[in-house]
Amino acid sequence: MSDAAFTHRLATRADLPALTALMDAAIGELQKGFLSEAQITASRAIMGLDTQLIDDGTYFMVEHDGVLAGCGGWSRRNTLYGGDHTAGRNAALLDPATEAARVRAMYTSPAFARRGVGRLILGLCEAAAAAEGFRRVELAGTMSGQPLYLSCGYEPIEAIEDDRGGVMVPLVRMGKAIGAKTT
Repeated sequence: MSDAAFTHRLATRADLPALTALMDAAIGELQKGFLSEAQITASRAIMGLDTQLIDDGTYFMVEHDGVLAGCGGWSRRNTLYGGDHTAGRNAALLDPATEAARVRAMYTSPAFARRGVGRLILGLCEAAAAAEGFRRVELAGTMSGQPLYLSCGYEPIEAIEDDRGGVMVPLVRMGKAIGAKTT
């Protein structure tokens, strides 16, 4: 299946039920083999949608024949990861000249895994952030997401161990240069 088979649009608050269902399925299924059942359960406390992304107009939905295949967005705000329910979010605006935009809340439907959905979303996020003057993007990669991010040119910056869900969940902060290259 190629990217041409997919359509995309910005999400609205009316899409929340569909987005939530997709995220729940992705968290529960796509992390198997990377995390223990206890870590998958705990990861729900630190994952999910930050509706600020929808309100900011930076959250994409990817569909195939009207079926939600994936979602993800980018942010000009300081929070690196976490959903509405996650403590410690920071909505301060980032400076595109000196700070990295954030790629946030990327999820693929298990039915569409490894078919180019994540790569398409990353491309949309990177292009939109570059259009606003950002020269770098960063994200918090899950263990299951890291192979995609590495293949798309992201480099590890630091390991993160988040235990806010009661069990340590490993993540890796990753980054990539985007937009105009300087010499």
